[in-house]
Parts: sequence; structure tokens; C-alpha cells
Amino acid sequence: MSYSSTSRFLLPPLPFPQEIRAWDKGAEALGLPEMLLMENAAREAFVVLLRHCPDIAGKTVWLFMGNGNNGGDAVCLARYLLDAGAHPLVLHTKAQSQHKGASARHMKVAKASGVPFYQLRFRQNRWNLPHDDLPHLIVDGLLGTGFRGPLRADALSLVEAINALAPGRLVMSLDIPSGLDACTGNPMPLAVRATCTVCFAAGKPGLALPWSRQWTGSVHVRDIGIPTRVRDGAHCSGYLLDGHCLAPLALPSGLPENSFKNTFGHILILGGAPGYEGAAHLAARAALRTGAGLVTVAAPSDAIADIKCGWPEIMTLALENTGPHWPSDISTRLHSLIESCTALVIGPGMGRGKDAAKFLHALLEAQRPPTVFDADALALLSYEPRLLDKIRKEDVLTPHPGEAGMLLGESAQSVQGDRWAALDKLCAASCGVTVLKGAGTMVRQLSGPTLICPYDVPQLAVGGSGDVLAGCIGGLLASRAGILREHSAALPWDCHPSLLAAGMGVALHALAGRSLAVQWPLRGNTPTATADALPHVLHTIQQDQEDTFAWPR
Repeated sequence: MSYSSTSRFLLPPLPFPQEIRAWDKGAEALGLPEMLLMENAAREAFVVLLRHCPDIAGKTVWLFMGNGNNGGDAVCLARYLLDAGAHPLVLHTKAQSQHKGASARHMKVAKASGVPFYQLRFRQNRWNLPHDDLPHLIVDGLLGTGFRGPLRADALSLVEAINALAPGRLVMSLDIPSGLDACTGNPMPLAVRATCTVCFAAGKPGLALPWSRQWTGSVHVRDIGIPTRVRDGAHCSGYLLDGHCLAPLALPSGLPENSFKNTFGHILILGGAPGYEGAAHLAARAALRTGAGLVTVAAPSDAIADIKCGWPEIMTLALENTGPHWPSDISTRLHSLIESCTALVIGPGMGRGKDAAKFLHALLEAQRPPTVFDADALALLSYEPRLLDKIRKEDVLTPHPGEAGMLLGESAQSVQGDRWAALDKLCAASCGVTVLKGAGTMVRQLSGPTLICPYDVPQLAVGGSGDVLAGCIGGLLASRAGILREHSAALPWDCHPSLLAAGMGVALHALAGRSLAVQWPLRGNTPTATADALPHVLHTIQQDQEDTFAWPR
């Protein structure tokens, strides 16, 4: 999929199965027949197959054909393979007379072109796979994105048979590995283990989630000719958060001329009670590394010296007459500082005592800029859920599974067991942007689409990483307000700039963590290193100008 500099391509779509069917129907309504879309899909699959196996001539290829459109894609692909000098064999699970529509027509064309067919039968709990001329390559066209599990016994047996053949062979799945849920990325309970997966028209939400990687292999998204008018006019519930979304931040031309420190905003961080000063330091450090012009940390007076931690660039404000505690109200001096700031982060190292709770109450009543609520601030909100009514649409909440469980009155295990459901509940609880952290971080606001980050980064699984993310998001809110407004306004749904800031911050943070794997492949890195890597990641981001991409694995 090619990407331009326009915002529409900053977030590649991840339509749910019913939404991709609406795309197909919209294309047909404009006069593009299903048979043509199937032909286009087969051609694109053939291109990807050649990239993985350029010497296809003479190779035996088994193509498993199901009863739906994926089966039609497979039988059409067999014709391309035959013309390229390969030896395809279509193994179909239904009699040829039972196939309908475009699949049946492509089956007829392939048969007339000389493609051989073999009907699979399930008897005595076994499939009658051919015993002669075993394949060099396997194409999985059994079940499409509309599949909902669990697999029936016969389908499960066939998936097991394919996986038994797979070791040492290239396996390509069409649109999605058979047996994998397109929404959750979970096997039901098993899926074809593919070397690569070719997604047609767009990626699928489940395939963007990192736990699907053991089934999908590399994921290639290919255009099959569905018009932009159709795609823009149809609802899409998911979008991908990868390096493409950072393109506007990575262009030196995007930095304003004749700028000075206030051009890039002033971020205020409220956190770092005695004993937890490092959390506030990490958030402040990340905000500076993300590009904020000014960073101030306000904290109880006893914590100020350790928050700086040798960084004179971090300004501090000792809250008046507090010692180790938070004040119960917002002083005139602090109120003036809040009013002058562009963004605010509250929570890193704040503590969860009664003094912190009273201070949070006071802050929620004050006039304030867009605010990132993280760590202890989220815990304090969970103690008094009615306070979530004070969260505004420009605010961002960044819970990890444990904090999400506290906000919902559930366990972290329950949140992880169904992250989609947990995100639904979190978004219903407040009108702010919710960032549900973890492998495959998900970002959403109210009933809008979900932004999915495809990365799973072991280097980020260390205390302090969340503080870096909070500072990163706050730093973007402070320093890139103009870019955020411009690109959020161009997205195909009503989007507050804070949502885009949160999404960009998640992707930038994940890629910074990934970059540390070069030096620390087995972990051992610190969150400080993650923060310091942020500007280097932006420097190396390049827009992908090729007509396809494989999601990073």
C-alpha cells in the first residue's frame, strides 16, 4: 500500500470483516464485479509469492480451496502459477457443483486453462490428502475473515494436516490464516501457521495484534482496486499505528522558522513525591526529548532536588509549605503556571495518599490545558469513579492492564482476557482519550475507531516506561499542536488532536524501545535510554514509498 504525505495514509485502515464486505459491495455498486476483485487479489498474491520464492517454475504448489471467496482467490492464483511454469494442484473441500458465484466462475476458467483439481473428503476423522508429489509450497485459501470459531472438527483436522506438512515449506495464507479470528488475532483454537499472509484491500485488526505473529508470519497488504470513494464513504472501526503515523513529525521542514523556546510549548508535570522522584524525572526527560521547548515539574518541596537528577534543563516548582506532602488546593502561583502551560501531565510518582487525592480534586476543578493522567493519578481516579466525569475530551488516560482493572473494578487478568471489551468500558466511562497499554496498545475515544499499535517490545517491560510514554504524549501535545490540529482535521472521522497525539506518542515510544534491542537484545536497558532514543527514532523515520509493506514482526 502506498502512502502519501496526506493524513489519510498516516493511519492505514483496519476494517472489521463486516466493513470489508461493505467495501466489496460498494465497489460492485460502482460497476466493479466480484470476479474482477478476485482476479486482482490473485494477481497481488502471486506478486508476493514471487518475492518469497522467485524460482517458482517447476515447484509443486498445493492450494487448499474453501467454499468462500478465499477459495476463489486460491483457484484464480492457481492459474497464475500454472502460467509461470509451476505445478499447482487445487485441493477443494466441496464438490465443484457446490461452488457459487465468482468462485465457481474462476474454478471453471482455471479448469479450462489446465489447472488440475483434487477433491478432499473427510472420512473416519481423516482427510484423503494425496500421497504422491508432495508440495514445495502451500497456499491456504480455506477460511476467510468472516470465520467465527471455534473450528468444526473437520476444519480443525484439515488445519492440523496443513500444519503437519508445513515444516520446511513456504505457507502463504490468503487474507488471514484459516482458523484465526480476524478481530482478536486468536486461534480458534488452532490456525494455519503461515510463512506469510497477504491481506487484500486492507489489513485486519486481529492481524495487527502482536500475538497473531506466530500464525501470520509477515503480513503484506495489497491494493485490489477498491476505489477511494468507496473506502472513504464506509465506516472503518480500526486503524494501524505504526511508523507511518510519525511522518509529519519526522520532516525538518515541519519545524517553524524563526522559532524560540515558547514556539514548542511549555509542559507542566505534576508528580514525583519523595521516594518516587525518578518517575517525574523520566516524564520530564521524555517531554524534552520529544521536542517540548520548556518543561517544569511541580512537586512537594522535599522532592525537588532529586527530580532534577543533574538535568538543569528541567525547571522545578516547589509547592509551598508542603514538605513531603501535596497541598489541598491550587496556589495562586501554581494556578498562574498552569494557565501559561500548553500541556500537563499528572501522576508519575505522585503517590496515592489522602493529600494526593485532595490535590487531584483541586486540579480537576481548575482551568487547565490538555492533560495526561497516568500512574498514581489513575489509581486515585479509580478510588472515586465519579471523578471521571471531570475528564474532558482533550485529556488522555494511559492505564496499563492493572490500572485499567482498577478503573473498571476488575482484575488485570480479566482486562487481558478481553482487551476489546475492557477498552469499550473504559471509553464509556469518560470522554477522554484512552490508551490501553501493553503488547498491541490500543487507543480510542468514546465510540470512535480504535488505533492499534502492532508492536510487542520486551525492552519496554521495565518500571518507568509508562512515565516515559506519559512525558512523550505530553511533549507532543505541547510542541506539535499545529501539526496535530492539521492532521486530525484531515482524518475521516471527528477526531480531537489529543487522540492523534496519544497515537503518535504510543508509536514513537514503541519504536524507541525497539531501537534499543540493537544494543540490548536480551533487555537490560533502562527507561532513561528509551527517553533518550526518542529524537533518534524521529530522525530515522522515512515514509515508505513502495506499493506494499510487511508489518514489522
